Amino acid sequence: MQSRAIRKLLHSKWTAQQVVDKQKHFIVTKLIEPECPDAPISEVEIEAVMTKRSRIISWRELDNPSHWKRGW
Repeated sequence: MQSRAIRKLLHSKWTAQQVVDKQKHFIVTKLIEPECPDAPISEVEIEAVMTKRSRIISWRELDNPSHWKRGW
């Protein structure tokens, strides 16, 4: 996925294929900027819709259909 496509992840909605911390629906709330400005973005922060708990994951994990499905 290119940088422009990664930026489109911001505010996107995702459904976990397996329940994660008693949550199934998440939204990408932040793109984690790498320490080196020339490095590509590799992580995003997702937030559970119901509990507002957040965690950081690799954006590549969202590309895995056995773990995540786009939308709610």
